[in-house]
Amino acid sequence: MQAQSFSAKEKMNDFNTPLHLMKPDYITPYGEVKYEEVKAVIDRVLSFLTDATPTNVINKDTKVAITDFSKIDKNSILERGTFRLASYEWGVTYSGMLVVAHITGDKRYSNYVSDRFSFLSRVAPFFEKLRKEGIVEPQMRQMLHPEALDDAGAVCSAMIKAQLDGIHFNGRPLIDNYMDYIMNKEYRLADGIFARNRPQHNTVWLDDMFMAIPAIANMGKLTGEIKYFDEAVKQIMLFSNCMFVTEKGLYRHGWVEGMDEHPSFYWGRANGWALLTTVELLDVLPENHPGRDKILSLFKAHIRGLAACQSGDGFWHQLLDRNDSYPETSATAIYTYCIAHAINKGWIDPLAYGPVAVLGWHAVASKVNQAGEVEGTCVGTGMGFDPAYYYYRPVYKYAAHGYGPVLLAGGEMIGLLKNTFPKINDSAIQFYLNKQETNEPIFEVK
Repeated sequence: MQAQSFSAKEKMNDFNTPLHLMKPDYITPYGEVKYEEVKAVIDRVLSFLTDATPTNVINKDTKVAITDFSKIDKNSILERGTFRLASYEWGVTYSGMLVVAHITGDKRYSNYVSDRFSFLSRVAPFFEKLRKEGIVEPQMRQMLHPEALDDAGAVCSAMIKAQLDGIHFNGRPLIDNYMDYIMNKEYRLADGIFARNRPQHNTVWLDDMFMAIPAIANMGKLTGEIKYFDEAVKQIMLFSNCMFVTEKGLYRHGWVEGMDEHPSFYWGRANGWALLTTVELLDVLPENHPGRDKILSLFKAHIRGLAACQSGDGFWHQLLDRNDSYPETSATAIYTYCIAHAINKGWIDPLAYGPVAVLGWHAVASKVNQAGEVEGTCVGTGMGFDPAYYYYRPVYKYAAHGYGPVLLAGGEMIGLLKNTFPKINDSAIQFYLNKQETNEPIFEVK
């Protein structure tokens, strides 16, 4: 983008015009954030998702709703909405709803979680009986018989947080089932790190930090058992030892045990999962835990690396260090949430990072259309070892990965506005710990 220029006929110069106050031609909005504006954005998302995610069991042939769950049979399925109720993406969405409810007091958001978790927990026993008979409903299979961390961790973590928030549903059997898979059945390498056998044998995916560790950490808070905190800290350090590139302050997307060289593709959303994982652990890790200082130090290093990659339009790119890759919404929203949350928790300096969060939120808000759909989100992505794979991943407004992060970001930005005082000073957004008044003259170029 080129700097704004003016023609000679306008006769503006240093003597007759305060040139430093000329109005910039920003692509995304710039400046202060108002509570009402943020809330309006996430309310549109809530309205859209309420209609897009029904809670019904239907007959797959007649489409008639089954209200007596004891009559669930081989022809019964969950009604198909726009998104899946038990996917890992929706685990993030439930967590986002809880954040908004907690910060704003708007019970519509917690009711969304309560309605869906209550529904899933009520129908689970009936679908489990069918599963044991060899009849599988795909969405319920993820809950009842998880086969990958994607099936288990994010929804498990959200269910634990819902229970800790006082939302009543019969979730403990589902939580225990998820945790049994995560702790005892997921594939690991010899040192204990979570791994997969795709796309190569013994591959470590950065995504799996989020697919497992927050659930483990939150289980520690739910039960009070230190073993869960110890395991969560151990896993973060194992992932970081092989995947965090110190000179960049970023994580590579993948690591393969059998490779001599480890290509470093700094995929935006995977770095988001890693950052979000660290936030989730710090939220519940006891202050006196011996690993806390290491986790906080790692988090701050990652924040510094990410802040250096933010574009002038507020977005982060699909590949973080390659500015010719496209701007991506879900990663931008995750970073905005994590930075705002870290400021609210007192982990990082609001003067340094508050403007980063505000700029990020303006970018995110520009991608929520009037229908409440989130645009510009990369679809589900595996692992590649060449740049083209990441550059050309499609984006789509129904990519489920974007919705939870937008809710997280919006809710936490509202919290940030309660705790700090962002204000324009000398044309730049500045953060203050106390309310400030500026007497800057306003001049707009006509």
